[in-house]
Amino acid sequence: MAPDIRPGLSGPPIEAPISGADALALLESDTTLEAAQPILALAAEYLTETRSGEGPVSTWHSAEVIADRLAAPLPRRARPLADVARRLSSLLLQDVNRLAHPMYIGHQVSAPLPAAVWTDAVVSAFNQSMAVREMSPSFTPLEHQVIEWMTDLVGWDARAGGTMTSGGTEATFTALLAARARVLPNAWRDGVGANPPVLVCGEHAHYAVSRAAGEMGLGLANVVVVPSADHRLSVAALRERLSALRAEGRRVMAVVATAGCTSTGTFDDLNAVADACDECADELGPLWLHVDAAHGGAAMLSAAHKHRVAGLARARSVAWDPHKTLLLPLAAGLLLMREEHDLERAFAQQAPYLFNANLDAKAWDMGPRSFQCSRRADVLKVWVAFERYGADALAALYERLCAMAVHLHGRLATHAQFTPLHVPESNILCFAWNPPGADAADRDALTDALRERYNRSGRGWITATTLDGRRVLRVTVMNPRTDLAQLAALVEGLVAEGTQVIRHHR
Repeated sequence: MAPDIRPGLSGPPIEAPISGADALALLESDTTLEAAQPILALAAEYLTETRSGEGPVSTWHSAEVIADRLAAPLPRRARPLADVARRLSSLLLQDVNRLAHPMYIGHQVSAPLPAAVWTDAVVSAFNQSMAVREMSPSFTPLEHQVIEWMTDLVGWDARAGGTMTSGGTEATFTALLAARARVLPNAWRDGVGANPPVLVCGEHAHYAVSRAAGEMGLGLANVVVVPSADHRLSVAALRERLSALRAEGRRVMAVVATAGCTSTGTFDDLNAVADACDECADELGPLWLHVDAAHGGAAMLSAAHKHRVAGLARARSVAWDPHKTLLLPLAAGLLLMREEHDLERAFAQQAPYLFNANLDAKAWDMGPRSFQCSRRADVLKVWVAFERYGADALAALYERLCAMAVHLHGRLATHAQFTPLHVPESNILCFAWNPPGADAADRDALTDALRERYNRSGRGWITATTLDGRRVLRVTVMNPRTDLAQLAALVEGLVAEGTQVIRHHR
């Protein structure tokens, strides 16, 4: 477009306004595979280069440094897509967490399956909204099919159902809305009243439980936290609390158990928890049991680990995040329900501009059973993952992640400076650092300093948490490329950086 250069005016040329036709031409020029190549190449190059283990795992730049680099006025004029790709690479991609790097052993975010990564572009291109079937004619039946696969894995029959979610937090919130409808069928209209029911969970339950209590107006004071035994819900303590609540005349809205807790990856004894829910049944029947299997749900696929979720079929609702240990890109969460009609009671709303009264439409539409309205067809990533790799390969990848955590436990068990704090039941391991010559009072601060120094070094990336009142180091193996050599390098790197931490501390 030629600039508007008028005689007698000083300063930079004034560009003519862009027309609608010009803007449409820009859009159309980006629709080919050739046009997309500069952007797609960034992803392909990242996967190819990072998986080798070369280069830093993360950045040592502060948020302020990156923010200063990005400071600029809102772009008003178009750039070639190749230029945008170059700017994206230089301004941002150099400072990401490289989850595909085999030394990234940090948070519960996966190095995603490549086939699912490419499918994300298809999901975005077709842009089907999953609220109602007429807005996603083929992907809505697909979601029903994938949900059926998953409820079959749990061990439920044809009465089961579910929905895709953004993750375990939304899934747990939705499940507890359904549980609320059981004990307070008029809560949607009247609220929870002056004497709301209580939620019961273990001390290592995800914050999604207490968040749901706040969101629903129950209040944190009505979350009953049961102590743990070996980092899992103490069933003896659960029975005591449930008996005490019944004696006080308090209604229990739901009991929440965890299959793969965030801190240690430990699994609650689901059969024993279900027994307690049966024993303390109220006038409506057994207490509602919700299982947060956001992290550990993949154990259902594995012959070696399936015993850890024994009793899962006795739950009334289950949260599972395939974007964790099934290695899908964000976001791909699931809420599974033993009785599909329970889910339909969670949201008691009418929206005639979307949801038809037609019984067939009610059966297919996902909107009436989902917290979200505008929702991506993320189910396509789940389907492609199973179609491409098969359940057996996905199970083998999960088993490999868990095996690496077990190997690291064995390596640290005989190490002079580190003490593993539990036998890993999944792909998570917490371990304590015992700094040579340091006072016990300084250990927490030194542990945090070691983690920060190690991560900033570029050698690798791990997390930390507080376990049994002490700051400890924590790894989550989320990348199948992480092997024994990387675990050895992790320990060596921590020792080397720990030496520097102690030197500066003294």
